[in-house]
Amino acid sequence: MSPETVIYKLQRAIEAQLANLTNVITTGVDSMEKYRYILGQINALESVRQELSSLLNSEEKNEGTVIDIGDHKSKNNTTK
Repeated sequence: MSPETVIYKLQRAIEAQLANLTNVITTGVDSMEKYRYILGQINALESVRQELSSLLNSEEKNEGTVIDIGDHKSKNNTTK
């Protein structure tokens, strides 16, 4: 499985969990402690989602042709 596929699957799982937690918040929670706990989970998942998105974007930007230009020093440059 390619790294991109793993990232996409993680993003889908995070989106599903975020939707679930958002639904719990909007339908109501029975205590302020539970509300804060769920908000903490949402913030953590949003942070992970942002990091995955950044990784995926940097991977897309780095794709392309790489040319090896070899050693930067000339082998004929010898000092006497």
